Amino acid sequence: MSLNAESTAFRSALEVIRAVEPRVADAIGAELADQRESLKLIASENYASPATLLAMGNWFSDKYAEGTVGRRFYAGCQNVDTVEALAAEHAKELFGAAHAYVQPHSGIDANLVAFWAILADRVESPALKKAQVRQVNDLTEADWFALRRELGNQRMLGMSLDAGGHLTHGFRPNISGKMFDQRSYGTDPATGLIDYDRVAEAAREFKPLILVAGYSAYPRKVNFRIMREIADSVGATFMVDMAHFAGLVAGKVFTGDFDPVPHAHIVTTTTHKSLRGPRGGMVLCGPELADQVDRGCPMVLGGPLPHVMAAKAVALAEARRPDFADYAQRIVDNAQALAEGLVRRGTKLVTGGTDNHLVLLDVSGYGLTGRQAEQALLDSGIVTNRNAVPQDPNGAWYTSGIRIGTPALTTRGLGVAEMDATAELIHTVLSQTTPGESKAKYVLDPALADKISKQANELLTGFPLYPAVDLG
Repeated sequence: MSLNAESTAFRSALEVIRAVEPRVADAIGAELADQRESLKLIASENYASPATLLAMGNWFSDKYAEGTVGRRFYAGCQNVDTVEALAAEHAKELFGAAHAYVQPHSGIDANLVAFWAILADRVESPALKKAQVRQVNDLTEADWFALRRELGNQRMLGMSLDAGGHLTHGFRPNISGKMFDQRSYGTDPATGLIDYDRVAEAAREFKPLILVAGYSAYPRKVNFRIMREIADSVGATFMVDMAHFAGLVAGKVFTGDFDPVPHAHIVTTTTHKSLRGPRGGMVLCGPELADQVDRGCPMVLGGPLPHVMAAKAVALAEARRPDFADYAQRIVDNAQALAEGLVRRGTKLVTGGTDNHLVLLDVSGYGLTGRQAEQALLDSGIVTNRNAVPQDPNGAWYTSGIRIGTPALTTRGLGVAEMDATAELIHTVLSQTTPGESKAKYVLDPALADKISKQANELLTGFPLYPAVDLG
């Protein structure tokens, strides 16, 4: 029996790896087996295509390519130029952006590129003007001192962490919180929704240089037209981090006021999550910020990862196909079905439902912390992650919430009926788990956990993961 191309490729790769370090080959095979058997509900995870995965394992990994297309600091980058240009072209066409920078290694890197591009573009000082027209080595220590004073302590206004914002939007443990004088806007305590009047009030009072929108745990749409109007009213640069919902923008589920690209000065994203590409980042912007963004390397990035840029080009090409729009819509349909199934079973959801790919459960109604719920679900074959809820009494470590999402299960082909069955499994586990003597410990009957694991695996039987890949 002859093997298909995908099976041949991955089997051959593992054989080559096994000849050098068999434990790595075993771990790779075990990871595929684990993912095939688990209900993956982590909102920030997905399954990249075999073509995308294979594009990362090649000779591009051996090439240094600092600089940009046609302007490299290393010779022999003509093939890197090809894949970087292709990835950027696909990104521009997919999102309707004037400029795309596909070198960031991650979403955090993409945000750092955006922050420094905005600072370099907006902050006026003699030292900065010198830096723009002279070689860095020519700046005096006095120039550097003035530059540091000008670039430090600028103001950023972003969504609070417990309301669904991200660490990179100005929070102290992250470099963004050390770069900026930061303030947060939250959500309405009664509804969990963004109150745009309060955001506008905070912007008028704080007068930020950067207004950031975007989220990692907010289950609703954001009106980017209104947010841009708020930014314009105080002279702020409007930045959107669409890492979580980029696939919904690419698939034209989010359009008009809910598509950030026409409204933001600059947009950052990851290329995995709902976009279903390799782990990496990307920046989209207009021509006015393009030159600064293209200085991401060496400004904050090291050498680009050409093998990952090749995979980005493949994944972005896939996202331009008509079937990706259908996929994006099914992500939302599944998330809403999952939310409705949980609500019918008495589960408390932040905002009461979802407009996007994620659902945020408040598990305090089950008497549990997020950490207890996360581990109990994992014991039962359901992979989620704990997450803070607004005004969370348990803080960001133990939390009171569980964040779940549908991009990965939608990739496998599960639909609305399977989402209701998934809601039943989640509710059964949480309702049968009791808290232990600490915020981390819990009690769950191992027999029940095993039963739910088997039911979860049965649910997945009709939706095989990477069906074309047979590792033997």
